[in-house]
Amino acid sequence: MYDKRIAIHRVRESQRRARPADESKLGFGRYFSDHFFATEFDRVNGWHLTRIEPMRPLKLDPAALCLHYGQEVFEGLKARRGRDGGVYLFRWQENARRMRHSCVRLMMEPVDEEFFGRAVKALVLIDRDWIPRDPDCSLYIRPTVIATDPVLGVRPGDEYAFYVIVGPVGAYWPQGFQPVRIRVSEEDVRAVRGGLGDAKTAANYAHSLHAQKKATDAGYSQVLWLDALEHRWVEEVGTMNVFFLLDEGLVTPPLAGTILPGVTRDSVIQIARKWDVKVVERPISIDEVMERTLGGTLKEAFGTGTAACIAPIGALSYKGRDVMVNGNRTGALAGRLFEYVSRLQRGEEKDEWGWVERIDRLDLTALAAFED
Repeated sequence: MYDKRIAIHRVRESQRRARPADESKLGFGRYFSDHFFATEFDRVNGWHLTRIEPMRPLKLDPAALCLHYGQEVFEGLKARRGRDGGVYLFRWQENARRMRHSCVRLMMEPVDEEFFGRAVKALVLIDRDWIPRDPDCSLYIRPTVIATDPVLGVRPGDEYAFYVIVGPVGAYWPQGFQPVRIRVSEEDVRAVRGGLGDAKTAANYAHSLHAQKKATDAGYSQVLWLDALEHRWVEEVGTMNVFFLLDEGLVTPPLAGTILPGVTRDSVIQIARKWDVKVVERPISIDEVMERTLGGTLKEAFGTGTAACIAPIGALSYKGRDVMVNGNRTGALAGRLFEYVSRLQRGEEKDEWGWVERIDRLDLTALAAFED
């Protein structure tokens, strides 16, 4: 059951947040807009008290289930401003479907796809002035569902909050679109089959911090995860799916329950095939990756994700040995994909898939929103 109306409570002029003046120094995830979307669920009323209101701290009981037993899932997507002034969303439906899957996996109340879309669009439209004008920047959107029952008991919740926050971001990596250094995790593991690897839940990211600290201390940007059983098969990078360009084509590990099904990953697979690049989803071992890199038959490697879009991999470290990928240079395919996907997301390329939606021409009332 859903409350189809979104009550809008706008921030007072005196309460507006200062927007960053220099978009080249935005960084990632440090600034948030004037408003946020929120709605609440219980077994009697369904989703209700649906509103957009001034940004503020959440009010949670100290015994809330999400704080003790980890019932929290989230998503990440972006709104971009095109050169034509339009505001564009990219494949938001896939984020909505993945959030629903994550909720079901954690025994949480799922959010309907249409409801998810209305929430995101209404909030972005109200805070559209926060969307950066720099084409390399965007408005990051973070939808989240948490269990809010004030009960200390290991069980699924009966009460939930679904909220969305947005904020302007620049490049995910401080160096921008440049090759990153990756450290292979030889001891820590991310997920096992039958676990939470294909759900976007806070627990997965908390679990990754130990290995990420090791990588950062050793001078690397990210961790490359191997499978949990044999510590042999490549799975994904800390915040990205991973691809390797070999003679046989573009190789990426298959989705088998331990890898997050990335929206950018799926987009790259479809785009590459459209460009007549053969894409092979198969298991690939870290030994094969290292041997092919040393032998020169690994032409390039890159990660894909919403935050970074495409991130070329310039170096890999495994068992104390560093190897350069493509001479620590951005590969031609990674560069082409980055430019194409970025332009597509800004409405500057022909959309052959129906992935991009321009929303700035929508009326808020069309989203069942009203000024309270």
